Order: sequence, then structure tokens, then C-alpha cells
Amino acid sequence: MSDTAHSTVTFDGRFAREFKEMAIPWRAEEAPDPRLLVLNEHLATELGLDPAFLRSPEGLLLLIGNAVPGEARPVAQAYAGHQFGWYAPRLGDGRALLLGEIEHPDGQLRDVHLKGSGRTPFARNGDGQAVVGPMLREYIVSESMHALNIPTTRSLAVVATGRSVQRETLLPGAVLTRVASSHLRVGSFQYARSTGDIDLLRRLAEYAITRHHQAAAEAGNRYLALLQAVISAQASLVAQWMLVGFVHGVMNTDNMTISGETIDYGPCAFMEGFDPAAVYSSIDETGRYAYRNQPVVAEWNLARLAESLLPLLHDDEEQAVALAVEALSGFRPQYGEAWFAGMKAKLGLGEGLDDEVTSPLVDELVASIQESRADYTSFFRNLGKAARGQAESALGQVLDPARFDGWVTRWRALAPDADAMDLVNPVYIPRNHLVEDALAAATGGNTDPLERLMDAVASPFDERPGLEHYAAAAPESFGPYRTFCGT
Repeated sequence: MSDTAHSTVTFDGRFAREFKEMAIPWRAEEAPDPRLLVLNEHLATELGLDPAFLRSPEGLLLLIGNAVPGEARPVAQAYAGHQFGWYAPRLGDGRALLLGEIEHPDGQLRDVHLKGSGRTPFARNGDGQAVVGPMLREYIVSESMHALNIPTTRSLAVVATGRSVQRETLLPGAVLTRVASSHLRVGSFQYARSTGDIDLLRRLAEYAITRHHQAAAEAGNRYLALLQAVISAQASLVAQWMLVGFVHGVMNTDNMTISGETIDYGPCAFMEGFDPAAVYSSIDETGRYAYRNQPVVAEWNLARLAESLLPLLHDDEEQAVALAVEALSGFRPQYGEAWFAGMKAKLGLGEGLDDEVTSPLVDELVASIQESRADYTSFFRNLGKAARGQAESALGQVLDPARFDGWVTRWRALAPDADAMDLVNPVYIPRNHLVEDALAAATGGNTDPLERLMDAVASPFDERPGLEHYAAAAPESFGPYRTFCGT
């Protein structure tokens, strides 16, 4: 790599150095004809990277791992995981690489990570490749989540490789360059625990404390404090998913981060017509990861983290289990408080109101929109208009307008803040039909629909003339929606 590139980007290899037991040195496969599909210039600048360099031929080679600075030590990370409830002791980065860490201006490290960079020793029967559509889906949805102020991994770029990849048909290959606070997962701790190496488990916990939950270092039982911090972060995160109607689709333990960031946007989608049983993943045949199940699954995943940490919580196993159970008991109230506070914000209701008044209002509203299968996003945005005395749009979305009108009267008596509602109820989300249109066009070489969609979802709370198409529900002809992980 040239001196210019070397001076432009500097990778630390901290994880590779400190966790050799969980990191296999590896290199990305050579791409025959790399071509930039999309670059997140705002994120690049935020990270101190030069967008002009990243757009150059040498920059593209960096983005796909084909040319990295001399000090970089790309590795495939090892982790275990429960996938749809079934334990797999050795998953790992089958088609991904951690290029290394870079220092953010906030002083914290950020991982730079590739997806679709080729087979690794963890690939099992996979080809290690990714295709344009799913990589662009992660780009669109992760950046939309960021704009919605929901903790998430970020997408820096998607680069077409020039290689055809066999799926149901031959499709153009691509590599996603992803940025995260780290790629530590519940599955990382499951893997460390499975080795029986308690020193490794302790070092991994210390690493997590240093990178994500520094306050735990001051606690009397730092590893219990770490567990409690992860529980709190995930309770908040999943509540935020629920409040915007997001369905992750593949909440395996290897897809739950220690940082509390959303990761791995495979078979994910935003719910349109409100349906607690909504499932969009083509492989979730039992509905394990349906919209309504996400809090329950999160709690289950956190129990697997607690099991992994037991040797660190207390020398006596019985006391360690008691501490873990007590910590886990905090998830439901923390989730409930976060969701209820978020729902009151969506209704423009201040913190000073008595919960005995607001709770029945919330419950009645949720029942009404569920009965009506109202479009989740546009309904709450229309409530902002109802708070201003223009209730027609919201009334038109429910099955029983007379009953709902009575609800509106009681709600408006509490003086909801319409302007505050518009700050938390988005106009634009990456609606599924628009995402599919953008992916199909980009797969065929036309990125214009992608760019227009990204422009809309980048400012989701600001209603703008000319973008009505991006706020509209899918046409009836779009039909039932299923998404695929792309492997």
C-alpha cells in the first residue's frame, strides 16, 4: 500500500493482538473488478477518513480489504451462538473480517469490519461471498436506524466486486464495509466460556468494560456490573425497535452486541400494518423472532450471557446463579419503563402526568391500531396533526372512528405537544417496497432509486414537499413480504 494510503488510514489491531484464541489472521479474497456503489461520506469524515481517497482506486482496495496498511492485522473473529434456539459452538466470521480498529475523534475505538470478503476457516459450507442486494439493504436500514437515533452499527460503503455469486440465480457480488463500537457479541462470551479458559473469559470481560461500560470498573463486583450494563443497554435498544416498528428477524445470540448496538441487518424490515405477529424472515418458520417476541428473545439471549459470565460473578456457583438471576430480573421493568416512556413521547404527553391516566390511554390506542391494522408509521405521524385539531387522517386509519374520536377527546384534554411528537414520530422509514425497488435497480446497475431513498430516510422527522411517495404505504399488489439473509 502506498505511503499516501498508509498515512491516511491507521488501523490498530488490538483485538487481534489481545485475543489470539478468538482471532484467525486472514485476508480478503481479491476482487476482480471493484466498483463503488455507495460511500457514506458523512461517516467517513466523522471517522477522520478522506472521502476523496476512499473513492480512488486505492481507496476501494482498502474498503474491500485487498490493500490495507502495513500495520493492519485482519482477522476472522471466533464466536459461538444460539441460532433459532439451537446452540452452535463454533460460528465465527464465515464471510467477514475485522480489518482493525481506528480511533474516533471522541477518543473511543471503532471497528472497521467487512462482510462478503470471502471464505474463512469459519465458512463451513458457505462460499464466503455476499451479493449487492443484501449488502445495500444493510446500508439503507442501518443508516436509517442511525437517523432515527437508535444505536446501531454503521455502513461506510458497499463495493461491487465484479464477481458473480451463485444464489438461486447468478447475482453480482459485493462487500459491505461496516463500522461498530465493537463486534463483541453475546456469542463471543459463549465461545470464551466454552473453551474452559477462565482467564480468556476474564480478559474478554475486561475488554468489554474498557470499550463499552467503563462505569462497571468502579463497582464492587465489576463483572456483575458489566452484565447489568448490557441488560440495561439491550432493554433500551429493543424498546426503541418496538417503538418504531422494527423487526430484526434474526435475533440469534451471535447477533446481540455487548455495546447495545443493532447489528446484522439480514432478514429485517419495518412493520407497516400493525401486527404483533409480524415476521419478515424467510427462515423464521415458527415466528420465534416475530415483532411481539423481540423483548422475550432479548431476555432469553441475556440469560445466555449471564450463564457465560457465571465463573466471574462469584466463586460459589450457587451464589453466582443467584446474582445472575437477580440481574436478569431487571430486564423486564427496564424494558417496560423504556417502552412506556417512549410511547408517551410518541403521544406528546409530558413526564409529569399520572401513569394511572396515561397507561389506559396507551393500552386502548395500541388495541385500536392492532384491530385496525393501521399503518404504524403514518398513524403516529398523523396523530401529530390530530394534536393540532386535524384528526381526519388518523380517524381514516381506524375501524371504529366514533370510538377513536372519544379517545382523541380524552387524549387532547391532556394537552399533547404536537411539535414534540414530530421529533420522535418519523415521516420516512425505509418502506419495504421502496427498499426492494432500490435493491433491484442497484443490482441492475442503477443506483438512482437508492440515492433518492437514502435522501428521504436520512432526515426521517422532517416532512418535505415532493417526497410523499416515500411516506406512502406499499400498494396492495406488493403482497406478503419476506426477506433473505443473502448467504
